[in-house]
Amino acid sequence: MIAIVDYGAGNIRSVERAVHAAAQAQGLTAQPICLVREPEELLLADRVLFPGQGAMHDCMASLEASGMRAALLEVIRTRPFFGICVGQQMLLDGSEEGDTPGLGIFSGRVVRITAERGARAANGDALKVPHMGWNSVRFVRDHPVTRGLEARHNGHWFYFVHSFVACPDQPSDILGQADYGMTLSCALARDNIVATQFHPEKSAEAGLQMLQNFLVWNP
Repeated sequence: MIAIVDYGAGNIRSVERAVHAAAQAQGLTAQPICLVREPEELLLADRVLFPGQGAMHDCMASLEASGMRAALLEVIRTRPFFGICVGQQMLLDGSEEGDTPGLGIFSGRVVRITAERGARAANGDALKVPHMGWNSVRFVRDHPVTRGLEARHNGHWFYFVHSFVACPDQPSDILGQADYGMTLSCALARDNIVATQFHPEKSAEAGLQMLQNFLVWNP
C-alpha cells in the first residue's frame, strides 16, 4: 500500500493525482494508493509520501493533533519515504519560523530566505520572497529516485513555493540544489528517505519521473 499522509496540512489532492499517474506509468495499477488519517493505517503502508503546506509550526501542530507523530517516526525509520515541501522541512531539527522544533531526522535548521543571506539579483536588488515558480535544480549525486534526471548543464525545472529553506549540517545529506541569489538545498536524501522543497506533483515530466522512480525504489 502506498500511503499519502493526510494530517490536515498538505496539498493532498494534487499529490494523490500525481501518484496515481506515476503508478499507472509504472504499471502499478493494482497497488492501492490511500490517503491515511490514522496511525494504525500508516503502519500498514509499504511506502509513504508526506506532504506539507503552509507554515511549519502549523504543520507540526496538525501532526501532533492528529496523533500521527509516533507512527510517522516509525515509517520514516523503516519504509521508503518521500517528504514534500514543508514535509521536507519538518524532517530537520527545527525552523526559524516561530522557533519550531522539527522531527530531527536530518541534523540542521530551516532558515528564512532573505537578501541578507544572498537572495539578491545580479544588480543587487532583493529577490521576491516567497520564492515562487519554476527554477532549475541540479542533482549533485546519483540516486535511484533521480534516475533519468542525471546532471546536465542547465539542470531540470521544478516548481517551488516557499519562504524558508532547509540547511542540513551534513553536506552528504544534500541531493539537489537550486540558485535564488543564494544556493538552496532543495532535495535531501539518506538511506530510505528522500525529500524535496519543490513540488514534484506540480513539476510536469521531471516531477512525474521522480514519483515513478520512488514507487519502485527498494532502499
